[in-house]
Amino acid sequence: MSFPLNAPGRIVTVTANPSLDRTITLVSPLVPGEVQAAAAAREDAGGKGINVARVVAASGVATLAVLPLAADDPFAPALHASHVPARAVPVRGHVRANVTITDPDGVTTKLNLPGAPLSARDVAALVEAVVEASGGAAWLVLAGSLPPGAGDSLYVEIIAAVRRRWGADAPRIAVDTSGAALRAVVEQASPDLIKPNDEELAELAGATLEPGDLSAAVLAVARTLVPAKVAGALITLGAAGAVLVTADGAWQCTPPRIRVVSTVGAGDSSLAGYLLADVAGVPPEDRLRRSVQYGAAAASLPGTQAPTPADLPADDLVVRELRTTR
Repeated sequence: MSFPLNAPGRIVTVTANPSLDRTITLVSPLVPGEVQAAAAAREDAGGKGINVARVVAASGVATLAVLPLAADDPFAPALHASHVPARAVPVRGHVRANVTITDPDGVTTKLNLPGAPLSARDVAALVEAVVEASGGAAWLVLAGSLPPGAGDSLYVEIIAAVRRRWGADAPRIAVDTSGAALRAVVEQASPDLIKPNDEELAELAGATLEPGDLSAAVLAVARTLVPAKVAGALITLGAAGAVLVTADGAWQCTPPRIRVVSTVGAGDSSLAGYLLADVAGVPPEDRLRRSVQYGAAAASLPGTQAPTPADLPADDLVVRELRTTR
């Protein structure tokens, strides 16, 4: 699958720490220390930015995934099979392999490796590739953990370089990471959108979520960041859906009832759904609704399989406006 580089609404993603995602589905619940039978296994080209790009491509919207990748890496065939247009930055190390174990009830256990180190030359080449790929894009998505050698400020460096090169024509920038990398972006780079879950948001703000209404608790914390430090926040809440907070308002959407197969990649699909709705020009309530639909669809599929528009639940999801209490 290929798209014109100047296609309107193009969404560029960056995955600095991609992974070959191996998913094993068990016949019965996981019991540590025991030998267990597996019902199925699959491999997918993964990493948060790759996952977003796969969903975007499956919807027919132009996308490009930028990532570090050695020519002889076993990850390359899996990426090719995903039909995601990609720009590989040559490096020496190989992509890590992550293992996900799911049981019949949808309970997920993940084992994530750290990834191959990037040299200073690798980092510089990656930043340059992202800057060039961002020309004419609607959104630039910086997603996932950072590999050894990249430093906590890699996303800050990329944002500065993209905005310096493209100025008023720079794409809007969404960031989906956690810990020190997310903190650096929020403190130094003024992103247009962040997509933490509730725990990552609380850690970022150095706050404790008040018990009771999770949506209200999340909104109170998000308002310490939006719009002072970030233009918007899409906070995923798992089975409780998601909350969208912007300078103009805040909304909550609860997901439909689904049979959970694997939660891996559900947050990435939620972000992809939001961006797809945004480039389609719909209002914030509908962007949030589409985000929750895509997250639910991903959770109902095995492994990190990318949901397509045909996989979206048909339920009419209700979005309610939230009010900040003072």
